[in-house]
Order: sequence, then C-alpha cells, then structure tokens
Amino acid sequence: MKKFALAGNPNSGKTTLFNVLTGSTAHVGNWPGVTVDKREGVYKKSSEPVSIVDLPGIYSLSPYTPEEVISRNYILDEKPDCVINIVDVTNLERNLYLTTQLMEIDVPVVVALNMVDMLEKNGDKIDEKQLEKRLGLPVVKVSALKGTGVEQLMEVAIAQSDLKRKGETVLKECDINHLISDVERALIGHEIENSLFHSIKLIEGDELEIKMHPATVKMVEEFKKTFSNQLFGNDLEALIADARYRYITANYSPLLIKKQKGIAITPSDKADRVLTHKWFGIPIFLVILFGMFHLTFGEDFLYLSKIFTLPTLEELGYADNFGTALLACLYDGAVFSPGVILFNLMGLITETLFGFITDVIANLGASPAIVSFVGDGVLGGLGGVLSFVPQIVFLLLLLSILEDSGYMARVAFILDRIFRKFGVSGRAFIPMIMGFGCSIPAMINTRTLADEREKTMTIRTIPFFSCGAKLPILAAVSGAVGTFLGVDGGLISLCMYVLGMTVAVISIILMRNTTQRGEISPFIMELPAYRMPSGKALMIHLWDKTKHYIQKVFTVILVSTIAIWFLSNFNWKWQFLMEEVDGVMVNLRMDESILGSIGMLIQPLFTPLGFGSQLNSNGWVFAVAAITGLIAKENVISTFGALAACVAGGMVATEEGVSEVLAVMGSVGVPLTQLWPAMIAFIVFNMTTIPCFAAVAAAKGETPKGKFKWTLLFWLASSFIAGTITYVVLSVWWTAFIFVAILVAILVGIYYNNKRLLKKENKNG
Repeated sequence: MKKFALAGNPNSGKTTLFNVLTGSTAHVGNWPGVTVDKREGVYKKSSEPVSIVDLPGIYSLSPYTPEEVISRNYILDEKPDCVINIVDVTNLERNLYLTTQLMEIDVPVVVALNMVDMLEKNGDKIDEKQLEKRLGLPVVKVSALKGTGVEQLMEVAIAQSDLKRKGETVLKECDINHLISDVERALIGHEIENSLFHSIKLIEGDELEIKMHPATVKMVEEFKKTFSNQLFGNDLEALIADARYRYITANYSPLLIKKQKGIAITPSDKADRVLTHKWFGIPIFLVILFGMFHLTFGEDFLYLSKIFTLPTLEELGYADNFGTALLACLYDGAVFSPGVILFNLMGLITETLFGFITDVIANLGASPAIVSFVGDGVLGGLGGVLSFVPQIVFLLLLLSILEDSGYMARVAFILDRIFRKFGVSGRAFIPMIMGFGCSIPAMINTRTLADEREKTMTIRTIPFFSCGAKLPILAAVSGAVGTFLGVDGGLISLCMYVLGMTVAVISIILMRNTTQRGEISPFIMELPAYRMPSGKALMIHLWDKTKHYIQKVFTVILVSTIAIWFLSNFNWKWQFLMEEVDGVMVNLRMDESILGSIGMLIQPLFTPLGFGSQLNSNGWVFAVAAITGLIAKENVISTFGALAACVAGGMVATEEGVSEVLAVMGSVGVPLTQLWPAMIAFIVFNMTTIPCFAAVAAAKGETPKGKFKWTLLFWLASSFIAGTITYVVLSVWWTAFIFVAILVAILVGIYYNNKRLLKKENKNG
C-alpha cells in the first residue's frame, strides 16, 4: 500500500483535509518512541487504497519543537511515496516557507492550495499554473472544508508517487550558494541521501545535522571565519531564512492577485476587535460558555417558569403512560433545554429497556440475587452513565464548533495575556484548554513545552480544566442541586468551570514563585480566519469522542459497576444481604457490607469537605463514589446508580440516582442548608483531584524525573483545599473574606520575597 504524508502549517486546513480523505478509517496512535499523537487513515476512492499520515502542524523543518522533529524524521526516514503540502492560499508567503524546504528533499511533493473558496469569496485570484511552473511542483486548488478538488489532488499525487524526484532549492542566487554546493558534494561523497537538504541544514547550524556529520562541520566553520554579510554578519541561518522569503516575495507572491490593494480589513479582523478586546474578551467568553451550558443543562430553557406559574403535566390531567413520559422529556412545568431533552429521552429509553430486561429475567424464575445483580448492579449502573451520552455529545458538539470556527484560538490568545502575567506562556495554555476535551491528549501535548518547569506546572493544572468524563458528575449533581435551590443548572456548571480555571491560576502563581521559578518562554501564536465548521469533520470528531466514551462504559465502568454491586450486597463472610420486603428486594443491612464498612472507614476523611461524617449513616456513598472516580470519572455516577436502590430504601436505581440519594439524605435529618454546599464541594473535589488512571499514566510518562510523586500529592492537596474552602464559604458566606485575606497575605509575601531575591541577584551580579 502506498503511503502519503500530509505536511503543512498549523491552521492551514491540514486536519480537515485528512478527515475528508480518510473519513471513518482514521485512527490515532503514538509515533514510535514518542507519545505525541499520530493520526493515520486510508483513502479508498482510488484504484488501490492509499495510507494517509497526518504529520503535526509545523512552520519549518528546523528542529525547534517536537512536532518539527517528528515531521522531518518521518519524511527523511520513512520515505513516504508522496508528500502533500497543504498551503493556505490566503497566507501564501508564510505557508510557502515550508514548501521551499520540502522542495529540497528527494521525495515527490504535490502542493494543495487550500481555502480557494475563501480566496474567491474575497474576490482574489491566483495563477496556479504559473505557480506550478515556478515551483517545479504539481499544484492543485482544493477546498478541504467543502471537499472540492480533493479527488483531483489524489489523482495527481498518485501519479507523482510513481516518479522519482531530485531535490531543488530556491537558494541558487544566495551569497552562499557555492558553500551549499561544496557541502552537498562532500555529503554525496559520504553516500548521504537527501544530500541537498542535509547540506543546507548543516550550514544553518542545525543541531541534529552537526551530530550526524561532525567531519563536514569544519568546512562550514572555516567558511564562517572568512564570510561576513552586511546585514547578518556570519549568521548563516538568518541569511538563509531571509533568502527564502526574498525569493518567495519576488517569484511567488505576485501570482496572488488581490482585488483590494494594500492591507484590507477582513470580517475576521472586525470580529476580533470585539471578541479579543482587552476588556470585553473575557466577559464575552464567559457569556458564550454560559450559553453552551444553559443549552446543555438548563432545566428551564426559556425561563418562562420564572415569569409565569406553568402547570405540570400531572396538573394538566395527563394519564400516567409512555406517551406522557415521552412528553415529559420536553416539558413538565418548564420547557427543557436541548441537552436536558436528550438526557431525558435517553433516560426514558434505558429505564424502559433495562426495566423490561429485568422483568423478563424475574419472570423466567431467576433467583432474587441474579435479578438484583442484573437490574441494580449491571443495568442500573450502566443506565446512569449511558443517560448522559447524548448530553455529553451535545456539549462536545458545541465545543467542537467553537474550535473548528477558529474561536478557541482567540480564547487561547485572550487567556495568554492573563496567564503570561502569572508565569505561563500561551504555548502552555494550549494543552490546558485541550483538557476541556480529554486530559490524556492534553498531558501528551505538553511534550511541545521545552521548559521543564513550565511543563510540570501545565501537567499539574490540566485536571482543573474539566474533561468530558467529568460532565456526568457536573450534570447530575448540578441538576439535582439546581432543582433543590431553584437555580439554573447551566449557571452552576459555568461557575464550576470558572472555579477550575481560577484554581489553575492560583496554583500557577504559587508554583511559579516557589518550587517552579524560572523565565517565561516566548510564544508566537497565529489567529486563523473565522470559518464555518465542516459538518463531516464535526461528525468524525464527535464519533471519535463518543466511541471512546462508550468503550469505557462497556469495559472499565461495567467492571467497576459489577464490583460495586458485589461489594455493597455481600458482607465480609460473603453472605448475600438483600431481602424481599413487600415483593421488592432491598438491602437493609448496608452497613454490614464490604463496601459499606470501607466507606464508613474513609467517610470521616471528607468531613472538612461537607460530605463526611455530617451526612449521617449514608454519607459514605459520596466517599466511595469519589474514590471509584479515580479509576474513571464516569464511575462516580455509575456508583450512584448502583447504590441508589440500597440507600433509597428499595427504590429502583435509575439515571436519577444522585437525586434519589440526595432526597433520602434530606429525609433522614440532613438540613438542606448543609446538604447543597456539600454537594457543590463534592463537584469541586472531583473536578480538581487526581484524574482517571489513564490520564495519570499519561502524566507519569510526561512528568520530569522525580516530579511525579509530588504531582500526585499536589492534586490531592489542591482538591482537598478547594473542596474545603467551597463548603465552608457556601455554608458560612462571611468566611470568604478570611480566605481572601489569607490569599492576599500569601501574594504580598511572594511579592516581597521576589523583590528580596531580585535585590540579592543584582548585588551578586
């Protein structure tokens, strides 16, 4: 099978093209020896299938970042049959810089001029035939977003893959062309492949080349002693970069004919004046976040029940049947948000289906233990988690739209201005914001950070940016608490996300000024033009996320749910504790169970957070749920689903397990004023503590040697402190002033200590 590589700048549309080419055949792995994502798929529309490898987005083939090293090594060592170079035609000069480097490798290259739809929309034109002639490479116009020109691109690439190509350079008129020729001849004498590319990189002072060709370095060093350029002295790397851009400007740029001369203010520029405004940017971001959470978690979507007293379906006289239950998914005294409707529908489906399965098993004469195992242990836990799948997918869809439209890059830019003041660059914030999707790739992405201290701080703060696996906790507890308080669940969700970012900022300030002192690394970030997201690309992205979630449901979470059922229904002598009361199997001796005894043992540890000893005999459920969440965060809700029937005194476990447990807590004497702060603290603890085992493993692989044990301790301490402060402040509001005073005192202490250290350095320096 032929193998093609996709190479291009970040935001050039490379990933969109990859999705169009590979569709559902795409899969993600790791590069050999490197834990950075490797995306590979198969193009099936040609006479023979073609393997497509999506290289990391890069600006050049110089080894300044792990992405550049990966892309460079893959092309040189793996020798793909063809390299498809994706070029953003709206940013021609910058994108062609990489092209001039790819040209120097002995590999077939096809240039895909992407985003021609945007070019034409702006009234601009490009002479692709003349560009093809001047580059000496095939050029094909495509629109990855709309899927146009893609088949023609692959036809040209397949044809080129059968041909041999010798590298060419645009540096023929450069002042050091004769040096390039001399070094190239020397490398050819040593039988080095891709000698032209290696010779230019060696002259640039490329660290990798110097290690590979130490004998030839002397030739370059001797030349440097006698060579001096008026602008660059003997800095040959700067001279070569300047020569490339000069050639691009003189020979390629004139082929792009713009309708409007000079610097045009694009719609993206106009939008950015508002969305990235110094003062308005953050409030707008928070409003957008609230809108997303309200669409996903809002129990009163239109806020009509806040204005009018709307009747429930029971008050309207609807009969208790499946049709009414279906209608109740949309309205019951309030119009629900799209996310809540999806949650209700899935809950109705799982409750009906799983209830039917349980009844069938019971009617077949199965023992009460088997019926309870299937109904409460397996189906109860799975139902609690599966009910959230549509709601999670809906929120991921909204996040994906923000990302693919180009807005999330603006969010990184806005927050970079804030985080940089606290000691972290925008490059570090990119993995953090990836944590909103999943902590595992976010941890892996920290490999792009060269500074060890910055990398350590980033890994430690990623869990504070709540991933998709934590959404069931957020949705269930926020919804239950919101219902009790009459508050929008979306507002509680927004507050939790903001709190997580606040904890991240405070943590960074403390680490940067204590254990992780150092300089802030520079960061240049490009803001892509706003684009309408591709429907196909969104669906592929959502399918990848959903598939991963469902796989966890039917593996780790299923095993955990079964284990929880066994441990909660058997004692240490392995006696079955459930009894039949009025035809219903209930467990009235939960305190004798293995899980109950373990839960009651650890329950006091969570007393400062509000869900410990003060929640009476049933409070251990929350302690156990928090512990099982360390395996997979979805386990928190599946634990509630599995235990709801026991704790709720015989109720059938449903997707509303959290609400049932909370209702029982209130009925056994736990005051509401004490209960809801504890539940908010419960969310905070789970959203800031040690992430799931898979994310912990990824963090261990990326954490600098000797730092991992302290990272685990940091996560535990941060979540415990954050949860405790949340509970105390929500229970006794005026204590907020005490905690603020403590924080201010710490910051003042840090300020004067830094001032003292700076004075000491100046004195010694």
